[in-house]
Amino acid sequence: MTAADLLSAFTEFAFMRRALAGCLVLSLAAAPLGVFLMLRRLSLTGDAMAHAILPGVAAGYLLAGLNLWAMTAGGLAAGLAIALLASAVTRLTPLREDASLATLYLVSLALGVILISARGSAVDVMHLLFGSVLAIDDTALVFIGIVASLTVVAFAVMWRPLVLECVDPGFLKAVGGHGALVHVLFMLVMVLNLIAGFQALGTLLSVGLMMLPAASARFWTRSLGAMTALAMAFAAAASTIGLAASFAANLPSGPAIIVAAGAIYALSIALGPSGGLIARARPARHRTG
Repeated sequence: MTAADLLSAFTEFAFMRRALAGCLVLSLAAAPLGVFLMLRRLSLTGDAMAHAILPGVAAGYLLAGLNLWAMTAGGLAAGLAIALLASAVTRLTPLREDASLATLYLVSLALGVILISARGSAVDVMHLLFGSVLAIDDTALVFIGIVASLTVVAFAVMWRPLVLECVDPGFLKAVGGHGALVHVLFMLVMVLNLIAGFQALGTLLSVGLMMLPAASARFWTRSLGAMTALAMAFAAAASTIGLAASFAANLPSGPAIIVAAGAIYALSIALGPSGGLIARARPARHRTG
């Protein structure tokens, strides 16, 4: 099958075009969040929050069925509640924030599955956990677009404080940079993007499009701006390749996108000039000569 045959899927079928549009817009918003999560050593936070929103999504589903706005409101409430609770546990006990999130998201994930199973079916559980990117409709596309637009505005407002918090949080606090407010806003934007990603990839896979392209970009550049742009490009490429491959081979679309992102990550580890395996091996050979 040629590249033209693969691309014809997007020209011939409207559901493929909607799926691609949703994933591309999501890539532009989620990938920069992954870059900052990685730089702040909070890579697993995205995974924890992706699980944490499940009870709220399940509650919205039980109350209103597959209603986008009900599940969004429930997921947002659950995500923010877990984030605030983890922060409170960290402040009031010796437990670190990553450990607090790890314990809370496990309970949250189990509660969400129980809620869905109580009134739904195994199909409903699979849909919420792994998504159905080919079933994206116009309402979901509008929602993803709104979240992406809010994310761009948020980054425009807090880009400099976010960079300072990654590099020198002590300096940001000293100059009155409102680090706590920036952190809360960043978490809010992350939860919104995970909920938007849930529409396409489900709660378990949405974080993959956020973190894998960011981790891949790290092996190609040390410039934050270039890393962010490259992460978005990798996410868009993984979305396109994954959707085309899933159509050609009759594979689940969401997992195919994440596998494509994983392949880009593997190539970046091997070939990336900024810490890749080949780049790291060259100085060693030079010294031995």
